[in-house]
Amino acid sequence: MDNAVALQPNLTPAAPAVPTVDAPTGFGARVAALPAKSKIGAGIGIAALLAIIVALSLWSSRPDYKVLYANLSDKDGGAIIAQLSQMNVPYQHAEGGGAILVPGDKVHDLRLKLASQGLPKGSTVGFELMDNAKFGITQFQERLTFQRGLEGELTRSIGAMSAVQSARVHLALPNQNGFFREQQKPSASVLLSLYPGRTLDRAQLAGIVHLVSSSVPELAPKAVSVIDQNGTLLTENPDGSSANSLDAKQLQYVNQIESSYTRRIMDLLEPVVGRDNLRAQVTAEIDFSQSESTSEQFRPNQGNEPAAVRSQQTSESTQPGAPVPTGVPGAATNQPPVPATAPINGTAQQLQAAGNVAPGSNGGAKRDAITNYEVDKTVRVTRNATGSIKRINAAVVINHRSSTNANGKTTTVPLSEEELQKLTTLVQETVGYSAERGDSVKVVNAPFQTEKVDTNELPLWKDPQTLELLRGAAVPAALTLLALIIVFGVIRPALKAATPPEPARPALDAVVADTEVLPALEAAPALNAPLASERLDSARQLARDNPAAVANIVRNWVSKETAS
Repeated sequence: MDNAVALQPNLTPAAPAVPTVDAPTGFGARVAALPAKSKIGAGIGIAALLAIIVALSLWSSRPDYKVLYANLSDKDGGAIIAQLSQMNVPYQHAEGGGAILVPGDKVHDLRLKLASQGLPKGSTVGFELMDNAKFGITQFQERLTFQRGLEGELTRSIGAMSAVQSARVHLALPNQNGFFREQQKPSASVLLSLYPGRTLDRAQLAGIVHLVSSSVPELAPKAVSVIDQNGTLLTENPDGSSANSLDAKQLQYVNQIESSYTRRIMDLLEPVVGRDNLRAQVTAEIDFSQSESTSEQFRPNQGNEPAAVRSQQTSESTQPGAPVPTGVPGAATNQPPVPATAPINGTAQQLQAAGNVAPGSNGGAKRDAITNYEVDKTVRVTRNATGSIKRINAAVVINHRSSTNANGKTTTVPLSEEELQKLTTLVQETVGYSAERGDSVKVVNAPFQTEKVDTNELPLWKDPQTLELLRGAAVPAALTLLALIIVFGVIRPALKAATPPEPARPALDAVVADTEVLPALEAAPALNAPLASERLDSARQLARDNPAAVANIVRNWVSKETAS
């Protein structure tokens, strides 16, 4: 089957040629060919970009400032700033003027250099005042300078303690004179400013008193008084006016007693009711009074025990002849002597007096006997112990018991009276309850109020570290953003305008741009419709009769087209 298909191309006459202008070759020529507005914009953008690059380099090379000195007095701060200006060292002030900042790599070097010049001098001065003694100074001025230096040295020593923020020492040094019979003794006063939340114990106060008294000749420790920033006297008054008040050791002893009882109650009841279901407080009344009594008892030697003889004295005398009258003449002298008696027990012994000698006898005899017996004596001295417990009051609060039902719902149930009585008995045994002493123990069951703890977490945009990081990165980020805007908004369009256009790619067209005129094709003869219809009918009949042969023919056609 031969079908001839005739293709007649659409031929059009060629378009007239457009005259072309040669584009400038070279980057400089193309930039010169740009409009004036583009040139000015590109120049401003390049200048701004260079300025931003310089600013970024300066910002990155800026030194890291660190604290040189903080909490300086105005006098020391002015002296240090003046010295830094002389050394051409850059410095900054922290917020509020509380510190002086210098480049971080120069901190230690500057501290050593300033220390060699005696800076900072500090708010107190010591014995360095004696180094600047002037010629012709009087004795009073010299003594006053020495006193100021001694006060400054003591202030520095006391200020070195960890709990002391600042200190001041006042010395009263009387003028010693050899012509005075009674010399005045020196005294001292110390003012301490403690850090918030810090305290001084008795040992530290004793150390301060001993430091001051040992630094001043003939200064007794009792003559040193120490007060804090609130005006509270920390040392004991020498006149004993604070004898009735509790000192630090007594208060510490009371706290130890109360803490010990509280810890015992917590250790005993926590395993029963739970760790967070118990609160306990104990108050102890301690007797620190000191009393001393002395008793003396006498008991005579009586009963079946023989009397104990303490001393015995016997004296006898004989006189030959008649006794010579002696004494003051009168009626009292002529009376006979009375019988002698023993000092304690026993009958008196009749002594023959000299006057009882019969008249006409040749002599007289006299005998004296003194016997002292021992007497029982008992001396008893009683001193009461200090720090005895007078009374104990204990208060315990127990939370309700928590119970969970089958559905998982948690409810609180109060304790029964029997359980409370058992817990009260345990607490009484723990603290050593004594009804005679007047102790009191109360155990109460009440529900605890649980409050939700709100974690006040600062948001990220309020975090100080985040804010500091943003402050540090704000300037570089702003400069970088400005540089990008200048590059893509000003410089890039100018460079794009100065870039030569790309050559146009050749396009296939059916129009032939030649002057030749193609010859016209002859007209094809017209086909008769009946002939075509007969051939088509015969082809269809062949396909019906012999489909395999038609299939082979079509396969051969496809194979030939593929091979070609």
